Amino acid sequence: MRSFLGRDILSLKDVERGEFLQIFDVADRLRPYAAERRNGDLLKHKTLLTAFYQPSTRTRLATEAAMHRLGGHVLGFSDAKMTRAGDFYQESIKDTVHMLEYYGDVIAMRHFQQGAPQEAAKWASVPVINCGDGWGEHPTQVLTDLYTIFKERGGLDGLKVLCVGDMRMRTMHSILYAMSQFDVEAFVVCPPEMSLLPEFKAEIDELSVLYSEKESVEECIADADVIYMEPVVQADYTQSRVEAASEHGLTPPQYQVTRELLARKAKSDAIVLHSLPRMDELPPDVDATRHARYWIEAFNGVVMRMALLSLVLGAVE
Repeated sequence: MRSFLGRDILSLKDVERGEFLQIFDVADRLRPYAAERRNGDLLKHKTLLTAFYQPSTRTRLATEAAMHRLGGHVLGFSDAKMTRAGDFYQESIKDTVHMLEYYGDVIAMRHFQQGAPQEAAKWASVPVINCGDGWGEHPTQVLTDLYTIFKERGGLDGLKVLCVGDMRMRTMHSILYAMSQFDVEAFVVCPPEMSLLPEFKAEIDELSVLYSEKESVEECIADADVIYMEPVVQADYTQSRVEAASEHGLTPPQYQVTRELLARKAKSDAIVLHSLPRMDELPPDVDATRHARYWIEAFNGVVMRMALLSLVLGAVE
């Protein structure tokens, strides 16, 4: 098994089964820091640099919280427009990263351009963690999702996962890549214009991912152990920022998971995950049901990022 020391976390396509389990094990070991709301000193001599070219609530703050929980230091930016990378000069990723690597020991990057973290990793002498790149991938979020499933369902093998939302999204790419390492079957539900792209289908077919495309949530929710959701009312992820319009579109019923549908058709032990933010695809009254796990998922986001930071910085094995 490869060491994580100094390793970039850019994609889940090349992460092996044993490496997923290793990450989960480290997350379990570090979980008490977050659960007990205490800070340790495991990374007290290390600094995290956050470079976020696109808005973020959970990913940036969970990554920063993880570093604080382990006693490390944090600096960076959450709005590229306030830096030379996003103002008149539009400084290149190469030049920006060459500078940032002197300020920290690991760089966490979110970017609206697909492949930007991979480009950054070519020029950085410190590890780069992809915190979402356009329509590309979102490995830290999906590691969080998989860890949540692992904890809540006692493992991943043998599960059926209903993936509903925009299949062009980076989270959907990462989770389907990851499924190649486990005995998992996926049901894919999305509007036709948001379906799996042919080139991505070819990739997951080559990886022997087991999936089938369905027309509605209701068609397959009764068989699902996990309901993994994203909105179908989407912002354009290729832009640095998309301001809210005066009116949002509405989610068609076939892509919604409602309290009534869960009560009528879902397995009693099925769990619902959503990386958030949500639109009307997941009404707030689902929060009070036994199926909701997205707040636990948010907590696990700190735990997972503690594990990744500790591994790439060599504090744990």
